[in-house]
Amino acid sequence: MNQKVRSIDFLVIDEAFDMGSGWVLDFSDRTFAHFFADELNVDIDDPRYSQEGTSKAKRLRYYLRTVDTPSAVRALKVLWVYRTRLREARPTPDRSPNIEGRFLELVRRLEGAAPATAVTAPIHAFIKRPQILQLKADLVTLATLAPQPRGYAFEKFLNSLFGVYDLAARDPFRLRGEQIDGSFQHANNTYLLEAKYLAGPVGADVLHVFQGKIDQKAAWTRGLVISNSGFTEDGLHAFGRAKRLICMDGLDLFEMLDRELPLPDVLDRKLRAAAETGSVFVRVRDLFSK
Repeated sequence: MNQKVRSIDFLVIDEAFDMGSGWVLDFSDRTFAHFFADELNVDIDDPRYSQEGTSKAKRLRYYLRTVDTPSAVRALKVLWVYRTRLREARPTPDRSPNIEGRFLELVRRLEGAAPATAVTAPIHAFIKRPQILQLKADLVTLATLAPQPRGYAFEKFLNSLFGVYDLAARDPFRLRGEQIDGSFQHANNTYLLEAKYLAGPVGADVLHVFQGKIDQKAAWTRGLVISNSGFTEDGLHAFGRAKRLICMDGLDLFEMLDRELPLPDVLDRKLRAAAETGSVFVRVRDLFSK
């Protein structure tokens, strides 16, 4: 069931759209009205939205609280697109370097994309933060461990990572030598997982073998390869394009956790990039705005 915008959500929304002192981004009253009319077919100047005040921020907050959830989500999304374009046109230091991850997590909850219990729903985007910070610390610690304890620590790290984002791991991730196998659910697809923590980057041979495993499964099966040390350029070229798997490396994992980007959104961006470019490995830093 879709969730309503709650008071606590405005801690993220206010930060995302610079809603201090009644402002919303760089909008004037005139451009704010034009934006809502053009993008949402809404008359934001209607007196009904001014019941708690006439400033742009107060009207936006009232609108988001009182409309149906799909309308609120659509407004948040188009405002985020405008925010992104604004920062591309006028690069400025972002006072909230991790706001995109928290904003995406909020939108996912509103869309009902992530399960939430009656207890956790109101603070869904906030209870994850300590877990994410711990995962980031655990990822950094992995590099200091000897191979055998590192393998088991990597297994524990991945179990925790997929658990935080409710990705319904069907098989527990198990260490086999220096390889971890498992599966999880995302966007109505089953993903097989191949994870390696090796001294050097993975080549085409590993990718070809894993693609063979996927090819033996149902048509809706996809794959995720996580190689902490990355992938060789020659290997990616030799593996080819338009496959049913996507790849992540250690830098992707760190960037995702450091910027608090939700794993499901990272997977979605990688899938879209793979569909548009044919490339199985596009870095997280190239998929999300700075």
